[in-house]
Amino acid sequence: MRGETPARHWASIGETTFVTGIQLLCAIERWLGRWPFRLCLAPVVLAHWLLDGRARRASQEYLQQLQQAHAVFTHAPGAWRSLRHFACFAETLLDKLLASRGRFPPVQVEGVAVMRTQMVRGQGGVIVTAHLGCLELCQALADRVPELRVTALVHTAHAEDFNRLLARLNPNGRVRLLQVTALDAAMAVRLGERVAAGEFIAIAGDRVPLHGGRCVWAPFLGRLAPFPIGPYVLAAALGCPLFAMACIHGGAGYRLSFECFSERVLLPRATRETALTEQAKHYANWLETQLCYAPLDWFNFFPFWDQYNDVDAVH
Repeated sequence: MRGETPARHWASIGETTFVTGIQLLCAIERWLGRWPFRLCLAPVVLAHWLLDGRARRASQEYLQQLQQAHAVFTHAPGAWRSLRHFACFAETLLDKLLASRGRFPPVQVEGVAVMRTQMVRGQGGVIVTAHLGCLELCQALADRVPELRVTALVHTAHAEDFNRLLARLNPNGRVRLLQVTALDAAMAVRLGERVAAGEFIAIAGDRVPLHGGRCVWAPFLGRLAPFPIGPYVLAAALGCPLFAMACIHGGAGYRLSFECFSERVLLPRATRETALTEQAKHYANWLETQLCYAPLDWFNFFPFWDQYNDVDAVH
């Protein structure tokens, strides 16, 4: 929105989840089961929903935009639907940690053949994903396909604490988080070495950079929204394929799906801006498809469309 104070960057929002609290909830689930866990979690979710007005409004805005664009709900989403959105996020946190212990819910895997083709060559690639569902469940596939190794790039320092927790729960896990504040030349070389060694680098395409990095704008749920260029610049720089991965709720568990997003990302100097915008549009369409399938699985609890006062501010 023009003329208003810019929304606080998503990365400046403090974490409200603590490792000790997560471990306690994991213990409750382990010894008493899922429903006692839900009962203990319910007042926490409700309090967070009531006290964090910014996150609550962002949830309601997203759900309303999704309804206007695709009519996925039988009626207009209100407070109850937003509260369920928060609860879905909380349960997904538990699934992340249970997965790190090798306790997987039912996971239906789709499109893994496109990844196997790359692994047979002994090469990796870049995976563009989003803050939806449970990325850590690709560990279920990694256990069945030992060649699959994934490093997920994240932008917050909280990743280090969560990484240590994952390591304690499962020292042999093949899915790791790597804190990245900027995709500079040194980091590109480091990631390039991993890809050349057969590793896959997962990077979210739905959050703008932490330190003023460039974005492009694309239609998303009926409104223009900013999207980072990092996944496409990284894939182009490394000269490797770009895949898309989603792990969202489906049936009694989750649906883990892969697809080839682009065999080769080309960003010609003369038409670089247009090429990046087309990639972002492709990504926005892909993300909308996932959200129509699992509308409560998108976990960006901040004003997504209003991160800048002016479209020109990103360029």
